[in-house]
Order: sequence, then structure tokens, then C-alpha cells
Amino acid sequence: MKSAKIIEVNQPLQIEETKTPKPKGSQVLVKVRSSGVCHSDIHLWEGGYEGPQGQFLKTTDRGVKYPLTPGHEIAGVVDSLGEQTEGFAKNEKVLVYPWIGEGLCPACRTGEENLCDKPRSLGIYNDGGYAEYVLVPSYKYLIKLGDEIDTDTSAPLSCSALTAYGAVKNGNLTPNDNVVIVGTGGLGLMAIQLAKAITGSRIIALDRDDKKLKAAKENGADDIINSQKEDAVKAVMELTGKMGADAVIDFVNASSTVETDLNFLRRRAKLVLVGLFGGELKLNLIAMPTRSYKLIGSYTGSMNDLIELVSLAKRGIIKPIISNQFKLDEATKALKMLRDGKILGRGVINP
Repeated sequence: MKSAKIIEVNQPLQIEETKTPKPKGSQVLVKVRSSGVCHSDIHLWEGGYEGPQGQFLKTTDRGVKYPLTPGHEIAGVVDSLGEQTEGFAKNEKVLVYPWIGEGLCPACRTGEENLCDKPRSLGIYNDGGYAEYVLVPSYKYLIKLGDEIDTDTSAPLSCSALTAYGAVKNGNLTPNDNVVIVGTGGLGLMAIQLAKAITGSRIIALDRDDKKLKAAKENGADDIINSQKEDAVKAVMELTGKMGADAVIDFVNASSTVETDLNFLRRRAKLVLVGLFGGELKLNLIAMPTRSYKLIGSYTGSMNDLIELVSLAKRGIIKPIISNQFKLDEATKALKMLRDGKILGRGVINP
């Protein structure tokens, strides 16, 4: 089988041909039809993240090993099954839940494998979907798709949409709330769809790109703010009757965006941090208790969350925006385009 691998950080991915694995026990071999291109893939490709005081946090220090086949948003069809699998058949269309844990930590035992202490996620700690085939450790990580949804549309559900869904849930939004969505790329657009569909909150989209803001409006945002053209704090305060936002979901999560977020929070407000652009933040520690802010980190979602998302997608309540399609040998091009902000919505690789 062919796969696009990160051999060295910041170098073009290389197409390698290796022996196609054979599933054993409860394993399932999935023929990949669609693999979403995620910002996390860029961090893997670049070898790390920006940390406090400009420190570079290496992915290898977090247990990532190279060479690595990235790709954690994986949809395809069952190719072959181990002898202990149940409930799935050859050629059945499936979505893969990639956030695999080691199974024994407190998070895994309560169904939150995405927060495992020793994660084994596909496309991050184990080879993922930038390949013709992916070996899934157990059939329990597969969800049947049926005929209602195609693989391109369903692939981003397992990270982009799942991350947005987890963030909206962590925001604990109500119909009375004013929520600011910071960053209106693929995740932000999905969060807008979800917040509109399941919470009824008033949604204010904040970005620096008019094209993305236009898409945000088309996907359900009630108001849009271009932070390059106007004072974001002043604009949010005016839209909320000088009270501020009840919740902010920041899909950028850089020092500059979070510093701005803190200036338009209402009392009792929740600030949900999702993006991985990084940096550091100085907090007014007196304001945290006196204004009763809640600062929440949000990372992907559970298997149950993904099952709920698939149900929403099958009924057309949400629909990931697929804007770009790439061949396997265009993986490096896909990562560069995403890094440079040239993908509106989601790009997928079709091996």
C-alpha cells in the first residue's frame, strides 16, 4: 500500500510503498477513501507548537515518533476483518474514531479516551489516514455511515466537527446567551452550525478575513466582526448592550486573541480555548474570582459525541464544508495551503 509519510519535520512528505497489513483479533483494515487535512497535521509536520515565552514545544517530547503517516479524520470502507470482529462486513462504509486511549486510565474508563493519559491516537501516535489503508485497533472504533452521507463529508466529523461539538458543549450555551466564535475556518464554521442548531444562542463571529466572515454569515452567524477593520472589544460590547459575551469559543487560541477575549467577557462568562496557535497569557487574578470567569480547555470529544454528530449529519442538520480535494501525492501541497490560510472550510485527501 502507498502512504504519505513525514520523514523529517518541515520537509515534503514522501510517498512510500509498504506491505498492506492484515488484521488480527478485533482489528479492522479500512480502505481509506477520505482523510481530512487538519491544523494538527501542520504541527506534526513542523515538529511542534509555540509555547510560553516563545519556547518551541516539540512533538517528540510528547511521544510522537517519526517517520509518521498523519491523518486522523478517516472515512472509508471495510477491507478485511480480524477473526474476533463483530457487527461489520466487508465493503461497509465507515467512519473511524481516531482518539484511541490505552484503556486503563480514569478518562478511558469513563468513555473519554480523547483525554487519555497515554494516548494512542491514529495519525498522531500511530500511522493514520494519509494512506490507501489504515489498520484500526478494534471494530469498536468504527461507526457505520450508511447511504445518507459520503466519505468526504463524514471524514471531518471525527476531528473538526467533533472538536467544535465538544467546545460548544463545554460552553454550556443557552438561547439567551451571546456567544463569540473566534476564528471562522473549518472548526469555527462547524461550531456556528452546531451552536445554531442545538443551543439557539446569538452567535457573533470574529475573524480578520472577509471571505471567512461571509461564510460564517451563510452558516448561521447573527453578527460578524472583522477585527482588522474595527475595534473588536468595542464592537462586541455594542452588540451585547454593553454587557459583554456570555461565552467565547476561541478556535485560534493565540496570545493576542485570548487577551482580546478577556476584554469583552460578561460576568459569569465562559472562555473556551480550543486552537493550538499557542503562546502565553497574563491573567488579572482578581478579576477571575470577582467576575466569576470560567477558563476551559477543550480537546476533541468522546465516541458518544461522534455518534451524535453522525446522526446530526445524516439528517442534514449539520454539513461540513468540503472546499478542496487532493490526491495522496499532493499531501504536502494540502498542508501548505492550510498553513497559508488558502483553504476555506476543509480539505480532504482521497488516496
